[in-house]
Amino acid sequence: MALCDVVIVSAVRTPVGSFNGGLSTLPAHDLGSVVIKEALKRAKVEVEDVSEVIMGQVLTAAQGQNPARQASMNAGIPDSVPSWGVNMLCGSGLRAIVLGAQAVKVGDSTVVVAGGQESMSKAPHAVHMRSGVKMGEATMTDTVMSDGLMDAFNNYHMGITAENVAKKWNITRAEQDQFALTSQLNCAKAQHGGAFKQEIIPVTIQTRKGPVEVTKDEFPRADCKIEGFKKLKPYFLTDGTGTVTPGNASGINDGAAAVVLMSQAEAAKRQLEPMAKIVSWAQAGVDPAVMGTGPIPATKKALQKADWSVGDVDMFELNEAFAAQSLAVVKELGCDPSKVNVSGGAIAIGHPIGASGARILVTLLHGLARTGKRRGVAALCIGGGMGIAMCVERL
Repeated sequence: MALCDVVIVSAVRTPVGSFNGGLSTLPAHDLGSVVIKEALKRAKVEVEDVSEVIMGQVLTAAQGQNPARQASMNAGIPDSVPSWGVNMLCGSGLRAIVLGAQAVKVGDSTVVVAGGQESMSKAPHAVHMRSGVKMGEATMTDTVMSDGLMDAFNNYHMGITAENVAKKWNITRAEQDQFALTSQLNCAKAQHGGAFKQEIIPVTIQTRKGPVEVTKDEFPRADCKIEGFKKLKPYFLTDGTGTVTPGNASGINDGAAAVVLMSQAEAAKRQLEPMAKIVSWAQAGVDPAVMGTGPIPATKKALQKADWSVGDVDMFELNEAFAAQSLAVVKELGCDPSKVNVSGGAIAIGHPIGASGARILVTLLHGLARTGKRRGVAALCIGGGMGIAMCVERL
């Protein structure tokens, strides 16, 4: 059986909301419904033509059965269309798109909607009461921390893995703060210049005072100065050796993003102009203690499969979990920094973990289209010691 080329015919995301911010009243699957509906509208694909829906999400506790299915059906997709979720932590959204592309490539699906959704604001605190508590207090577990941000192998926060990277790669506090400032300034410039206008679908929130529309990312801080970063204290290591602060780390956020996938032949049949072709993808594992370096082997493998060199790439979207790991990735890959996260990254925009893989790909696709560039790479580090990367090319 001949394998077909897979193309992306539409790509869209919600604004990224701050923790307990403008999007916090909506569960992840409602955010997912918004982008699924809009992605299909932009692709000019009827809901009945969808073969399956695949959505990444990490924090699903108490969100109801199969949130991907809820997002799909609430977007108007018929109940005859299957939908399912993916949890690869920060790589979930991009892994969902890979799975959709694989289904199209082998002929199992004709049209796939794939992406990611997350409401970190809606993640509950939990307590195990099955066997009862005969005496004393019951401790609540924050599922954002336990299921999203704590390394399961070393029992410490992702921030400590960033400190480990900083030490191993000799990355200074000053370098991290400067990287974070650049992310914020690039994002502010992009917002002011309307760079995100095409990729964002506004989200309407019902409030006591009536409907309120969230139209842009809430997390960026346009007024950042390096002096502000220098004043922040290290958050994870407080013994005088720490370098990772709230300023040079990504946020805790809400949001969703989705793309529509089909074969190049199917797009031609429908007279659709693809945004890009998926050229290759790869995943890799690393020591969980330095999980932020996962994009290094993953990107190298993806580039090798694409038969591209680092210099052949016009634009990189490398998820900024922390400035420390981002700097290590850029250094080890040998990327031209001027090609990396040109509109800012997760330090500025935010990091709704299950959605971020799809979010960075959406931003990459629109960035390539806006600038007339051709080749792009999207990559993320993943908690537990992994990385994922995808190479795309405008046709």
